[in-house]
Amino acid sequence: MPQFIALSAAARHWVLRRKLLCASACLRHRAAMSTLLINQPTYAWLRELGLREENDGVYNGTWGGRGEVRVNRCGEAQFLVFKATTKDYEETVKKAKEAWKIWADIPAPKRGEIVRQIGDALRRKIKVLGSLVSLEMGKIYVEGVGEVQEYVDVCDYAVGLSRMIGGPVLPSERPGHALIEQWNPVGLVGIITAFNFPVAVYGWNNAIALICGNVCLWKGAPTTPLTSVAVTKIVAEVLEQNNLPGAICSMTCGGAEIGSALAKDERVDLVSFTGSTHVGKLVSLMVQERFGRQLLELGGNNAIVVFEDADLNLVVPSTVFAAVGTAGQRCTTTRRLMLHESIHDDVVERLSKAYKQIRIGDPWDSNTLYGPLHTKEAVEQYKAAIEQAKQQGGTIVCGGKVMDRPGNYVEPTIITGLAHDAPIVHKETFVPILYVLKFKTEEEAFSWNNEVKQGLSSSIFTKDMGRVFRWLGPKGSDCGIVNVNIPTSGAEIGGAFGGEKHTGGGRESGSDSWKQYMRRSTCTINYSKDLPLAQGIKFE
Repeated sequence: MPQFIALSAAARHWVLRRKLLCASACLRHRAAMSTLLINQPTYAWLRELGLREENDGVYNGTWGGRGEVRVNRCGEAQFLVFKATTKDYEETVKKAKEAWKIWADIPAPKRGEIVRQIGDALRRKIKVLGSLVSLEMGKIYVEGVGEVQEYVDVCDYAVGLSRMIGGPVLPSERPGHALIEQWNPVGLVGIITAFNFPVAVYGWNNAIALICGNVCLWKGAPTTPLTSVAVTKIVAEVLEQNNLPGAICSMTCGGAEIGSALAKDERVDLVSFTGSTHVGKLVSLMVQERFGRQLLELGGNNAIVVFEDADLNLVVPSTVFAAVGTAGQRCTTTRRLMLHESIHDDVVERLSKAYKQIRIGDPWDSNTLYGPLHTKEAVEQYKAAIEQAKQQGGTIVCGGKVMDRPGNYVEPTIITGLAHDAPIVHKETFVPILYVLKFKTEEEAFSWNNEVKQGLSSSIFTKDMGRVFRWLGPKGSDCGIVNVNIPTSGAEIGGAFGGEKHTGGGRESGSDSWKQYMRRSTCTINYSKDLPLAQGIKFE
């Protein structure tokens, strides 16, 4: 009996302690909730995007998310997103595959009408969504709005494309026969996007994939989940208004475990991955292991080449925009500036003056041209690259320091004196560091442009038309984007976007990039009563 009383007392003590712990946790939760962005008057506009204190990070026709909570901090405030578990992912894939059976039967022009409505829905919320991109990613407000505009533009493009895609009718060598190319959707397109363009890259893929008859499963960057949720809410509303399955445009917020599951999943008919070359290679190997399709948009070590006859009034602002825009965090950022020896010193002096005039500050301030880096890890990469450049013989002309202010701010930096093949010059560092190189001949400059592993974007500044066409030709730039008298960044949606070599070889957005999202069949139809064989073969 005394033992029973002792046990009962211990049990009561355990229950009481449990209640106290729960009460304490609730108080901490309420305190944390008071710091959520959504509860602060300054950020009340987030509700216009359908965002709440706690946001589900999975959408497949219904919202959910049973994984751990992702806490994203912006200054002293924060917001919560529930990530996907592997079970959430499994359910989402199944629902997406079922949704495809309905979507694939809808005529392409009708699918284009849905994409048109998505574009219009984005237009109505372009400013508030652009503000969210600026808040969560860190790019300046006008760039955030411009990124949403890219999605809108691709929707417009896709609407017209929905009435144009298809293959040719080819002449057959056999009488009474027709030879045609038939294009069909691949099925389920998995889209993995990066932090630096958390809206636009999804838009390039989503709009084109949809009109081709595919359904999409999106995994955005782990550090920009709220943008993924907000965009998906806009798209989902359009689908629901048209009585279509929401799983046509599914989403799973998560980290590497979700990305790996998607890459390895044979039910995912195309994996479109945008990110670093290192991670892209891992994804590529997973997809190739199952003989899957892949579309890779990876890194770029982009160069501007400036010849002695160039218009320097174009060169300087172009270089500043391409090297400093988005704080050096574009895949098309200019990282190498090759200057003819006769103009080297003049251009460096002009650039230094221009860099000192760059307005650095709050991304939301309309006067700001340059905001913070996305993460503290990026700041560390910046510091490491500066030290390596100095060790390898570089001279810092401008910048080179972490700024003493709240946030991940670093000074935009110009470094001269390095060899064209210095290890740090050949390494893509996703920060605002510009390596300035001095060359003597056209052959030398073209060779230096092509000697890095990546092959995304490139540009020359010259008035020599012969040189222009040599640059565009087989012995010129080996990049996927080859420009003349404009920067390496700022590509239009009407052309195919992508690069060669370690950039991955994929193409998105315009031109015939739609073919990446479809499978081709060559079809021969015999409408005669005879059976002639090709190449005149007789088999009787």
